[in-house]
Amino acid sequence: MPSAESTPASVQEPEPVTPTREDEIAAAGSELIGGPMGRRALFGTSWWTPVRVVALVAVGMFALGLVQKAPCYDGGWFFGASSQYTHACYSDIPHLYTGRGFADGKVPYFDKLPGDMDYLEYPVLTGVFMEVAAWLTPGSGSLQHQEQWYWMANAGMLMVCAVVIAVCVSRTHARRPWDGLLVALAPAFALTATINWDLLAGALTAAALLMWSRRRPLAFGVLLGLATAAKLYPVFLLGPLLVLCWRAGRWRAYGAAVAGAVVSWLVVNLPVMLFAFDGWSKFYRFSQERGVDFGSFWLILAQNSSDPLTTDTVNTLATLLMLLCCAGIAVLALTAPRRPRFAQLAFLIVAAFIVTNKVYSPQYVLWLVPLAALARPKWRDFLIWQACEVAYFLGIWMYLAYTTSGNAHKGLPTEGYHWAIAVHLLGTLFLCAVVVRDVLMPERDVVRLSGDDDPSGGVLDGAADVFVLGPAARLARHAAHAEEGPAVEWGGRG
Repeated sequence: MPSAESTPASVQEPEPVTPTREDEIAAAGSELIGGPMGRRALFGTSWWTPVRVVALVAVGMFALGLVQKAPCYDGGWFFGASSQYTHACYSDIPHLYTGRGFADGKVPYFDKLPGDMDYLEYPVLTGVFMEVAAWLTPGSGSLQHQEQWYWMANAGMLMVCAVVIAVCVSRTHARRPWDGLLVALAPAFALTATINWDLLAGALTAAALLMWSRRRPLAFGVLLGLATAAKLYPVFLLGPLLVLCWRAGRWRAYGAAVAGAVVSWLVVNLPVMLFAFDGWSKFYRFSQERGVDFGSFWLILAQNSSDPLTTDTVNTLATLLMLLCCAGIAVLALTAPRRPRFAQLAFLIVAAFIVTNKVYSPQYVLWLVPLAALARPKWRDFLIWQACEVAYFLGIWMYLAYTTSGNAHKGLPTEGYHWAIAVHLLGTLFLCAVVVRDVLMPERDVVRLSGDDDPSGGVLDGAADVFVLGPAARLARHAAHAEEGPAVEWGGRG
């Protein structure tokens, strides 16, 4: 076996990237634990590897998020609608234990519920997750005691999902394991982790991205199909992946990914679809029939209009806006001077869905956190966006406190809540703008500055372009005739 000295420099293992050496915010923050990492630091030779550190930090931050919910656990969920908002500790989980029939032993999708919500309005895999937590909840004791147990059972399972997300992000960009700290330390991640069940889809999506980066498109597709069986948004990742594979001519890998996604989604959904179609379709009917709701710019328009748009009109306009965003992302991918990284376009497509959607629940930030960490691993930009999301997190609860406190008017009035929505939208659009700038000016992309091409791109990493539009087509033809080949031409430091 040749020694490191005899191995050509072009094939030597590249040095791992250390954020404290390249990111001023990371360097400043590291002063709390002894300062930036030195040249002789050898994390990889001890038990304290970066991935293990990230996992432990994720557990610690998740635990802090649980502590933040303590006022509600001790009574806020049960003895007053307003206190769970003034303490910003609301969670859907204990309320839906009784509201969706789990306390009564009803089977999701098969058993009807009383009232307007005739069936569980969640995708099948999320319903399974909820049901497993119900099995772990003792059926004895007071209803409050059962709801507390149900929340704790879900919290334990969701903590596993949170760690999976952080670890997968750390391992997706092999040379940048410390970028997982962006996920583990994200304040909005900890604050919203136990509001709902979104971490399940997030964990499956993060695992899918890891598999794609390891050049396992079928495994990627299977995991993405499972993620889509838990939440709708992961399926959007197939859109930008289509355009990137088109530009690189990687059709076989894309076909394997789509096939895996379709089969795994059908394996989960088909049994329920066949034997309980009304219950299975409730999620899709509810999504269509639901009116304009919290967190969207559509709500600002509705609350400031004497003649608000109908739900059907909003559905149509939101769909058109999303399609325009998809078209814009496709054009960006095919005309950029250098093929965009998969993580960049994945972030943009999910962010577009969030911005144009008719509802934005505060836990939806969990969809974007891992994608943002992969798309733009720059602490300053990430924390600016997180500050906006924390502001919205506080804003929605203060607004609900205002609407539920009667004549006392404790909390944030409607106009103030509109500003909170605007802050959330501006923060998300800011991060989108920075990512688009990185695509158009790849020399500003911190991942590529480290010498990588597309570490989350799998078969796309270092691949030659076969279909490019606009001025970038001339660059691609030049690269194809370069003496060292396209991988070298496109894989430098920008």
